[in-house]
Amino acid sequence: MDAIRVVPTGEAQGSFQKKFKRPDPCVIVIFGASGDLTRRKLIPSLFQLFVDGMLPECFRIVGFARSELAPESFRGKLKQSLVEFARVKPISEKLWDQFAEMIEYHQGEYGGLDGYRSLKDKLDAIQAKCGLGANRLFYIATPPSQYSEIISNLKDGGLIYNGAYTEWSRVIIEKPFGHDLDSARKLNAVVTGALAENQVYRIDHYLGKETVQNILVFRFANTIFEPIWNRNHIDHVQITAAENIDVSGRGSFYDEAGVVRDFFQNHLFEIMSLVAMEQPVSFQADPIRDEKVKILRSLRPMFGDDLKNNVILAQYDGYRDVEGVKPGSRTPTYAAMKVMIDNWRWQGVPFFLRAGKALSSRVTEVSIHFKRIPFCLFGHDEVCQQLSPNVLNIRIQPDEGIRLKFGCKQPGEGMAVRDVIMDFSYSEAFEASTPDAYERLLVDAMKGEQTLFSRSDAVEHAWAYITPVIKGYEEDESLTIHSYDKGTDGPDAAAKLVFASGSRWEPLG
Repeated sequence: MDAIRVVPTGEAQGSFQKKFKRPDPCVIVIFGASGDLTRRKLIPSLFQLFVDGMLPECFRIVGFARSELAPESFRGKLKQSLVEFARVKPISEKLWDQFAEMIEYHQGEYGGLDGYRSLKDKLDAIQAKCGLGANRLFYIATPPSQYSEIISNLKDGGLIYNGAYTEWSRVIIEKPFGHDLDSARKLNAVVTGALAENQVYRIDHYLGKETVQNILVFRFANTIFEPIWNRNHIDHVQITAAENIDVSGRGSFYDEAGVVRDFFQNHLFEIMSLVAMEQPVSFQADPIRDEKVKILRSLRPMFGDDLKNNVILAQYDGYRDVEGVKPGSRTPTYAAMKVMIDNWRWQGVPFFLRAGKALSSRVTEVSIHFKRIPFCLFGHDEVCQQLSPNVLNIRIQPDEGIRLKFGCKQPGEGMAVRDVIMDFSYSEAFEASTPDAYERLLVDAMKGEQTLFSRSDAVEHAWAYITPVIKGYEEDESLTIHSYDKGTDGPDAAAKLVFASGSRWEPLG
């Protein structure tokens, strides 16, 4: 298929860079400071924000972990992480030296109050000495089993302010938020017992990706799409999150989580709700999150035979041989689901969701498949048979962009029709590297902007849908766990799921 390039025209309207206002001065405390997330994502993102002038003019970063580390050793480990994972390389030694001066380390246990009381003393001293005020952002980057005790201890240790203070204290909580519906409700109870909802930032890094954010702009800033964004014109929607790496080195963790917990309840449902939601009354956080919750409440539940007919689960060959995976494990590394939304706009339109490990490519995208033409106007059925339905692809990673496939007459005599693609690429159009998702989300949390973070009711509605699916394959051994070869597009049964609706999956390549 031929490709037509699309480039931006005119000056940017409401440019983020031109109007950017730095967040208020604050201290950023990272729990789990010696962990992988801090090393790979948080410190590289904070350093890049520092380089770009997007951190507060006055700030400090305090790492909290159980390891005994001298501050110099901690900074040395963080510098090495930048050498490996910084978005822009090589790193500036001068800027690193300036950034390193803003980093402190605090050793403490996550359980018990002693470490939190000494942390409070340290923060009070830092904020008094540096003139930072008393704003505090706590990032919980630990294993999920420690979330509840950290939040409770933050409250009991006097580190969280209530609404009577002019200064703010906020907490970012990493996914997964719960293991199922019951655990999510219990964790929400702990969170709401310690914090107001406007202090809680449940992070899903997918929502920080430029193309995910652009779903809303694409839909609601372009009037040509709104009249056709419904059951009258859309045949079905595909949402894909494929990874080409396997679970080696993470066998124990992955065998407890699996692809359904790891991707569907958070990433895929977040993207689906943005694609399917109604227009919000404004682009503020709560109106947008209100509409997303309405979609999650409208999902048609699946029980019993619905699971067998609408859910395909599989493991890649060799998964059970991975260290840490239990013998005879039924944990899926691939899942595909047919999801129905029972509301006026989407009644009868299937949403096909799939995610998996060890697949042929790394790609995350949304594919909107429009209905076929209702009647052949070109005189010969074979001409119309060459026409594929129009497809709108919103590529989230790795090459962020938007593609529209449509039919076009091939030059020359006769009526030869072929598919062409109109292709828009972020990197080519704007000639700039796309910021990491964590960079955007960290700034939003410091500024108190919650649009791209999950609300408690949304988390529970997503788990309410997914939990019966998880329990189904964990408890009912009659549900088949298929197999697939590593490096393929997944099991054959998944292709049949979409084929039953008269279509096929978009290729991963």
